[in-house]
Amino acid sequence: MTAAADGSGAATFRPTSFALYGLTPEVERAVDLALQEDRLDDVEALIKPLHAADLADLLERQDRDDRRQLATLLATDFDPLVLSYLDETVRDEVMMAIDDGDLAEAVAQLDSDDAVDLIGELDAPEQVRLLKALPARDRAMVEEGLTYPEESAGRLMQREVVVLPTHWTVGQTIDFLRTGADAPDDFYGIFVVDPARRPVGILYLDRLLRANRPVRISDIMQRDFHRLPVAMDQEEVALLFRQYGLVVAPVTDNENRLLGAITIDDVVTVIDAEAEEDLMRLSGVSGVGLYDNFWNVSRNRFTWLAINLLTAVIASSVIGAFQTTIEKIVALAVLMPIVASMGGNAGTQTITIAVRALAMRELTAINAGRFVARETIVGSVNGVAFAVIAGLISWLWFGDLQIAGIMAAAMIVNLIVAGLFGTLIPLTLDRFGIDPAVASSVFITTVTDVIGFLSFLGLAAFILL
Repeated sequence: MTAAADGSGAATFRPTSFALYGLTPEVERAVDLALQEDRLDDVEALIKPLHAADLADLLERQDRDDRRQLATLLATDFDPLVLSYLDETVRDEVMMAIDDGDLAEAVAQLDSDDAVDLIGELDAPEQVRLLKALPARDRAMVEEGLTYPEESAGRLMQREVVVLPTHWTVGQTIDFLRTGADAPDDFYGIFVVDPARRPVGILYLDRLLRANRPVRISDIMQRDFHRLPVAMDQEEVALLFRQYGLVVAPVTDNENRLLGAITIDDVVTVIDAEAEEDLMRLSGVSGVGLYDNFWNVSRNRFTWLAINLLTAVIASSVIGAFQTTIEKIVALAVLMPIVASMGGNAGTQTITIAVRALAMRELTAINAGRFVARETIVGSVNGVAFAVIAGLISWLWFGDLQIAGIMAAAMIVNLIVAGLFGTLIPLTLDRFGIDPAVASSVFITTVTDVIGFLSFLGLAAFILL
């Protein structure tokens, strides 16, 4: 809490951002100290009030020995939700520290979507071992979920749903829900189905609670709703939720029969994961996380660094073609990196916007032309503006108007090229089914470097020699 004086002179208290969470820096330091001093009772008392997400954060921030000790301490009264919040690498370490029986008991308490997600990320031998330890009903449910493609609606859906027939009344529904029979712990809507278990409507809880007991469910249910095919990609699911402001949606098979439901909390996780994946791919570091070991990280980055080396050689070959020009006019060697750098940064800005728009389905064949034209115009405007600035700097630096003019002209050319190709490259890659987040940055760097050096040194050779 932080204190602040109001008009009366008394101190008022406002919570800091850390106070909104259970895992404050003070708690984290106290746990670290208690672990170092082997005061396990104190550790248990400190972590007991923590939410599963905060406890997962605490586990992730420990070194391997402390993490194993903490996981062993948690095993006696383990909250299974902790597993669903953990980073995959850390989760493997934590699961190894817990007995298979305790682990299976914890997984059995999870919702089906969380259990499928957890077991689906394990290696095959670990999957088999954990599945064998699960109760038969839970094992069958998880095994069914694992048959669906990864990152599909089938993997994402929760199988525990509330289902009602159309002829029931509000009173019957409320009485049924109060019994708690086969109802999930948390749910946002009730699915109304026909005798073939095909969803015909959704009844949200606000409508149910506001209606009188004799009213039929069919009279207050929402008939206009979105059904999600079981094979739909999770990114498409997230876009659908975002587009229409959904909270819950049914998942159906090829015959439109209800299989389960996807809720907004799972979609938030998908959105976060997809955004992180695109960001990592733009930088060429996808597939590794904060907790991977140095060898995996090094191996992952090597490929893209090798590709960047190849593109750098291409750009350097352009410079080599003008070696004589550079030797005669040393100022060119000083100024030419500026042109290439400005073009590369401008191109990256455009590509970032383009990749994001493609991922969100905002950039389509209909508006692609307008987007290309806009970014080209933006490149032209910025090119002229920075041509004046760079030309002035060059003139003041070297006192040569011809070099200043060459610098200005090359700046205009390269920023226009950056705007144009910053849109065309991701659009072309997307058209050919190649992920633009993966390859765009390499191509735009090559294009702006080559065009930047070629325009600057070519103009210098033509005008000065």
